Amino acid sequence: MRTRIARLLIVFAAVLAVLLAPGLTTPSVAQAANDRSAREQTEDRVAAQVLARAQGQAEAAVASAEAWNPPANLVQPLNQVWNHVESTYGNLYGFRNYGWDQIMANRGSVNYCVRWESDQPVSAALRDQIHAALKKQFGKWMAAMVDNGVGQNAWPYTNVPVNIVGWAVKNRSTLQWSDNSVDIYTNMLDGGGAPQCAPDCGRFFHQDGDYSRCPGGAARHYDQSLWLTEGFGGGAGGDWGQRMGRSYFTGALNQENIHIYLHEVGHTFGLDDFYDWSPTGQCCFLMKAGSATQITEFDKWMFRDFWRHMKYRYGL
Repeated sequence: MRTRIARLLIVFAAVLAVLLAPGLTTPSVAQAANDRSAREQTEDRVAAQVLARAQGQAEAAVASAEAWNPPANLVQPLNQVWNHVESTYGNLYGFRNYGWDQIMANRGSVNYCVRWESDQPVSAALRDQIHAALKKQFGKWMAAMVDNGVGQNAWPYTNVPVNIVGWAVKNRSTLQWSDNSVDIYTNMLDGGGAPQCAPDCGRFFHQDGDYSRCPGGAARHYDQSLWLTEGFGGGAGGDWGQRMGRSYFTGALNQENIHIYLHEVGHTFGLDDFYDWSPTGQCCFLMKAGSATQITEFDKWMFRDFWRHMKYRYGL
């Protein structure tokens, strides 16, 4: 026992000698304590950041759940619609030119060009009436995204201005005004012989946002076309815009709802047709052609649901 104690005393003396030897850089006990304290403070900061991030994610999840609050009777049919969309759209999540994409790229606005496929003259007064009707009707879909002055489910815009930047005609004489309020494209025809606005200015042709060849630059680009064709029956719509009969649209300028146009705008934003089926409990709504002439509650919530599934691509 005495031998073991003696050995321990020798070891202790050797360690003490090393610690007290001049010129050595071994940290002092106080320095070690300071280092430990600094390390603990760093660990505390990291832990606090992780906790804050987790709390933020939890709060965002709760907010998202609260934001999606359709009427109880619409939950089942809305789920049916989205399941149908997911199973039938070929590139649902990869497609990048929905109306949503256009508005977000413009930071809250949309630009139109009118394709006037008719020899009927257009006075300045008629031009202004068409512009006013276009803005009002497009605004009905945008209003569907707002509740009590707040964008629904993180929709960032309570008002989406509609700018009409150009008109396309075969002959300049068709347009009976001389001011330069809009760009005018004459005898610029597509493959079918219909007047079109300059492709260099169209988002459909330049989804990368490069309008360097557009004479008016990005400010004069157009996202969609209002294509009014003489003698055209029904309507068509997509990311490129909406097409319908010239006489139908001009004859409906004073109506509260230009329902063919409204239906086609729904397609621009990704909504489907319902030719061969109806969601549970839903018989009559705008996107089921011929069954309604205005945006219904079900149309509104389908519209919101499409946004809900696409907003992730904008970091919302």
